This record gives sequence, structure tokens and C-alpha cells, in this order.
Amino acid sequence: MTIREMRKSLGDTQSEFALRYNIPFRTIQNWEAGVRVPPEYMVNLLEERVKTDLANRKTASLPVYDPQKTDLPKRSEYIGSLAWLRAVRDQIREPFVFALDEALMCQGNFGGRSDEFVIWVYGDDVLSRYNGVAVLGNKINPVSMQEKNGLRYTDFNRTLADALANESILDMQGITEALSRYYYSNGNSFQGISPVPEYQDAFEKLAADAVDYYNS
Repeated sequence: MTIREMRKSLGDTQSEFALRYNIPFRTIQNWEAGVRVPPEYMVNLLEERVKTDLANRKTASLPVYDPQKTDLPKRSEYIGSLAWLRAVRDQIREPFVFALDEALMCQGNFGGRSDEFVIWVYGDDVLSRYNGVAVLGNKINPVSMQEKNGLRYTDFNRTLADALANESILDMQGITEALSRYYYSNGNSFQGISPVPEYQDAFEKLAADAVDYYNS
């Protein structure tokens, strides 16, 4: 795909596409106008990221308990969220990436709940054979991943984007708490957070809630 075709597939304006992938607006203009030719590696990288974003642009549904599915370890049986997440990882034994609340736990931004049931992941659809597992998407770009303590998880910006994309079915306490911690530990600033264009309005509302979170 050309740069223009990638941008159009996402439905972005030039400024939105530039913001989404942190590329100067003038650079996008010059590439599309033919004033400059983007490096081949950049075209390939962007195409891969656009395809991944398009493939994952779906709203998940909350799983319900199914006695025919395999149960995973219960959160209430573990002291600390990381111990529980490692037990989940060890039982599944297939490549996957924690997302949403579980990613926040991996990041140390959210402690979770003792009655946690839903486990959000990126991975193969076969993972839905386990009770509580909600598959957000089948692929996640390595740029949006982190790994620590033997666990793979989405970085904060991707976690935020996923939360805003699925806001209608989520309990937003975890991401609100995490965003509030980010704000106050970053000198009362959201600098470094890059919400994708289609969720800018939702982010501004969430950010306001996050600022008030510890004062309410």
C-alpha cells in the first residue's frame, strides 16, 4: 500500500495519521505529494502497523461462564496480582499478550480485584476455550508490547487505546486509577500519552475523571 492508501484505510486525515504514528504532519504531506519518497523500511513498518490496527479494530464481548470450558486459576487464591498472572500464563502455555486490566497489573498501575474473572489478551482465538478469556485481537505489534517478570503485556498507550475502544463494556476503574497515577507521578501532566485520533474526545473526559480520582 502507498502512504495515502494506508491513511485512507484507517479513515484518517493527514494530521490524524501523523498523530497516530508520531510522524511530522509535513512529512506525511510530502510523501503523499511525491515531494519526498519514504524509505522502504518505513513503508513496510507502517503497512504492518496499519494492518495490525485494522485487524484489531473490533469491540470484544464479555465472556460468560461455560461449564464446557477449562477453568483458569482464581484470582482470590493468590496473594498479589503478578502471582496470579504467572499462574494463568503457566496453565495456558501458549503465546499471548495480557491486555487491559491485566496489562495494568503487569505495569504495576492497578492491583486488580479479588473476584477478577475476565482475562483480556491478544492471541489466537483458541484461547477462548478457557473460561474468562476475552481475545481482543490476534496480533499485536511488538512496538506496543512490553515484557517484565516473565509476562508479556501491552504498553500503557496501547492499553489506554484498548480501554477507550471497549469503554461501553468495561469497568473503567482500572484505567482511570492508572491514568490518575500517571498524571500525579508525572508532575501533574499527561505528557507522553498519545491517544489515537478517534478517541481524543473520550480521552479528555477520562483524563478529567482521572485528575479527580484521588480527590473524590
